[in-house]
Amino acid sequence: MNGLFFIVITLAVVVFQTIVSPCFFWFPQSFDVTIILILFLSLHFYRHAVVPAIVFIGSIMDSLSGGPFFLYTFSYIWIYLIVQLVKQIVFQTSGLFILVISMVSILIQQGLVVFSVFIQQGKTGVWQMDFTSMGAQLLWGTLLIPPGVWLLSLCYQNWRYMVRVLKKSWEHKVHN
Repeated sequence: MNGLFFIVITLAVVVFQTIVSPCFFWFPQSFDVTIILILFLSLHFYRHAVVPAIVFIGSIMDSLSGGPFFLYTFSYIWIYLIVQLVKQIVFQTSGLFILVISMVSILIQQGLVVFSVFIQQGKTGVWQMDFTSMGAQLLWGTLLIPPGVWLLSLCYQNWRYMVRVLKKSWEHKVHN
């Protein structure tokens, strides 16, 4: 049932990121909403199941975006690795930890974008980039990712509760 939750949430986040979000005027300042899902997975699930899920999500985003290929996959893997490294040192449910890791996640993605532009166009291409938009993405990501991770955790807890209730109900019907 965790797999079903993962599939439904991933589909919802990807649809929001690729279809709904671009319809609004604030889209250029929008951060990658999928980072919320990546941080949630990194914090709440076991390592052996998370890596393929992150690669899967990154592959979907790389396929649907117009950006450099493997940008999303590579950044999501780095975010996961940093969360795992820092999670061993810091208390993982700390609000400060989620806030800092949110900023770091946005910076990782922005750094990879700047690096890919530098590789393709040199430093003149980098200086032509919209750093104001990048700053806005950092600000909005820092403000909205922690509540997003909390909301996703709350949805997951409710999902698990519903599954337990349905399981008990099913077992009760089978035994009667």
